[in-house]
Parts: sequence; structure tokens; C-alpha cells
Amino acid sequence: MKLNCLIIDDEPIARKLLQEFITDTSFLNLMGSAENPLQALPLLNELNIHLIFLDINMPKMTGLEFLKTSSQLPLCILTTAYTEYAVESFELNVSDYLVKPFSYERFLKACLKAKDYYELRNNETSGSEQSDFFFVKCNGRIEKVKYDELLYAEAMLNYVTLYTENEKMIVYLTMKNLEEQLPKTMFLKIHKSTIINIQKIKNIEGNQITINKSKLTISQNLHDSVLKFILKDKMLKR
Repeated sequence: MKLNCLIIDDEPIARKLLQEFITDTSFLNLMGSAENPLQALPLLNELNIHLIFLDINMPKMTGLEFLKTSSQLPLCILTTAYTEYAVESFELNVSDYLVKPFSYERFLKACLKAKDYYELRNNETSGSEQSDFFFVKCNGRIEKVKYDELLYAEAMLNYVTLYTENEKMIVYLTMKNLEEQLPKTMFLKIHKSTIINIQKIKNIEGNQITINKSKLTISQNLHDSVLKFILKDKMLKR
């Protein structure tokens, strides 16, 4: 599996280096970048991020303040020019602490450590078996839903509507809970209220994705990362 990554750093040169390192690492997938934690919050809320690369000294909010004030953050690798925050950082359960300037070798070691921990925590090692379905409660019944039959899901208040080719089910569930259950290689959030099965895409036009007979809107701030995720290694060129 690939870890979806987010860079949070106010230095353009540092962001560029991390982007290059991430691109060169087969099990990493860059979903976006932000110049500070406040700018990163909408991305964290809407994207399925597994790993963040976080600078410490940034305007408005430092990386350590961000770690202290935010709950349920993804795995974090700190990237900083300062060594004196290492002890405090590990007390905040960061995965690793990279001191700038760092080599690709050191970067890779930190990322492999994060990947191993993620797979252990989520029980997603390469040898594990995963079911191809899940259950939901709908209209007083427990319904079985196969991943490959689910077209897309839309959130409305405290409910989620699941659309298959033959029916729709309104279930008492949060979008976040559903997203955590769905396979990350098959399903993608394109809007804060919409998750799609990328295998069911018929076409993409502008900011709309057609699945079956439905046209679903990609949110503006997710547009580039959504297209990158869908088209990566699948777009034929001359």
C-alpha cells in the first residue's frame, strides 16, 4: 500500500526537496502541501492523509503547538533545522525527527519506520487477508455491501447514502467512519461529502466525475490531488 502524505512547511525550498524525495519513494503518495498548520487543516479534514511532514518554526502556529492542540492527527515526521526540540517532540509521539539538511537515505529510513508502524497499527501487512465486503444497518436489517458493487457515497447530516447499481441505502453512519472502512486503493474522497469508487468512473469533465448516470462534483481545493490520484500511471500519452 501507499502512504498518502502532506507537507506542512513555510519554506519553499524545504517543500520542494520533500516533494522530490516523496516522488522518488515508491510507497509514498503526495496529496498536497501547506505553508502552515492553519492552512493544512482543511486538507487534513478532506483528504485521507496517513503521514505528515511537519516543520516546527512557522508563522501563526508552530509545529509543536499544532501537535499539542490537535487530536487524532496522522503519523508525523518532524523536519526542522533545530535539534533542541527532539525530546519534547518524541513525548508528543512523533514517528521521527529529521534535522535539516537531511539526506534521502535518512529520509527513507524515517519513512520506512512510519510505514512499518502504520501497517502494524492497521493490521495491513502484505500477508494479511482483507474481506471484499462490509455490513451496514439499514431499515431494521443488516445489509451486506460488496466493495466492488458500491458506486459512491454521499453524506447528509448524520447519515450516509450508499449508492450501488441497483439500490441506495441510507445508513446512520459518519463519512469519516465509512472512509476508514473502505479500501484506500479503491475509494477516494472528492468532496467533504462524497466518496467515490474510482473503478466505476465513466468520465471526468472539468470539476465533475460521471459514475453510472450521476455527475459528482470535485471540490475546488481537492481538484488537483484527486486527478493526480486517479490518473497516476494510468493516463496514456503520445
